[in-house]
Amino acid sequence: MEGPTRQRERSLETEEQSEEETTGCPECESENLVQSGEGELVCDECGLILEEEHIDRGPEWRAFNHTERQNKSRVGAPTTQTMHDKGLTTQIDWKDKDAYGRSISSEKRSQMHRLRKWQERIRTKDAGERNLQFALSEIDRMASALGVPRSVREVASVIYRRALKEDLIRGRSIEGVATSALYAACRQEGIPRSLDEVAEVARVEQKEIGRTYRYIAQELSLGLEPVDPVQYVPRFCSELGLSEEVEQKTREIIKVTAEKGMLSGKSPTGYAAAAIYAASLLCNEKKTQREVADVAQVTEVTIRNRYQEQIEALGIH
Repeated sequence: MEGPTRQRERSLETEEQSEEETTGCPECESENLVQSGEGELVCDECGLILEEEHIDRGPEWRAFNHTERQNKSRVGAPTTQTMHDKGLTTQIDWKDKDAYGRSISSEKRSQMHRLRKWQERIRTKDAGERNLQFALSEIDRMASALGVPRSVREVASVIYRRALKEDLIRGRSIEGVATSALYAACRQEGIPRSLDEVAEVARVEQKEIGRTYRYIAQELSLGLEPVDPVQYVPRFCSELGLSEEVEQKTREIIKVTAEKGMLSGKSPTGYAAAAIYAASLLCNEKKTQREVADVAQVTEVTIRNRYQEQIEALGIH
């Protein structure tokens, strides 16, 4: 007679063998196998059912919307690159209340205050972690001010971590590298934010941001392509209160003039602003150069110069 331990071992071995055997479909030899909601392992190509009682490793509860999932989930928040410890450490609450919501005594309150203080201190074990903690908080602050999505913050944090690992921070300010990482992330994710806009929320000069950005992009081989002026068009048109017709005309002007080589060496924001100004005139929704310049954060002179070049390329006089 076999004991219960030996029987359990045998069943586990059988499960492992069956998992190894079902790596491909015996009918069409496809490896594209999917698990259905009824616990069946099915070939996605020919529909053959390989296993009928496959173990469901998901949760035992069901949820039909985000709120239900949040309420029923018994796990913590996912790991994130935007925190220096990836969100894995614990935090002591500041409410000074026990598990039942009652206020704690003054003696316990002073003890909790000391514990919180040491908890904050031991979260960063060395200078490198303190550097990372400050840089990521700066990225988060600037990203909030620019109104960029969370994915951009994650990418910026990864870029900064890579720069720190490659020792590219040495001799440069933490704020400068953090701002450059955020600007690079905006470009990588296709979120149009000009260097002027980023410099407005940063604590370093625009010249330093540009210099550090070029250095990081080269050292980390980010391979970022030049910014397309079309990316700025929806936001600028929205802020100016222009119609869909003007937006479409602007895109057309940029496409035609860029094909003629007019875009090379030009600022994408200035080029987009001039195209919007030209399109607003052509669609009888006139905006002044000053209004467009304020939204695009360029000078009126830039708009006039680009506008003249564009109408000449289009053959409009």
